[in-house]
Amino acid sequence: MGIRKIRNSIGRKVRDLRIENGLSQEKLAEYVNLSREHISCIERGKNLATIETLYNISKYFNVSISDFFEE
Repeated sequence: MGIRKIRNSIGRKVRDLRIENGLSQEKLAEYVNLSREHISCIERGKNLATIETLYNISKYFNVSISDFFEE
């Protein structure tokens, strides 16, 4: 799996979780201590989330970090 595919897969999972939970990018960013712009870039696959960011997002949504790497 290439890095572009990983970024896109993680971004889709973050976006899907956010939408399933009825959150705006602004609210998710607030909860995980990031900017809305950073959340947007992660969701669009422009930025690769750090392990710390994935940890914070996974804790908020009560999912495993490994869920972000499932296809």
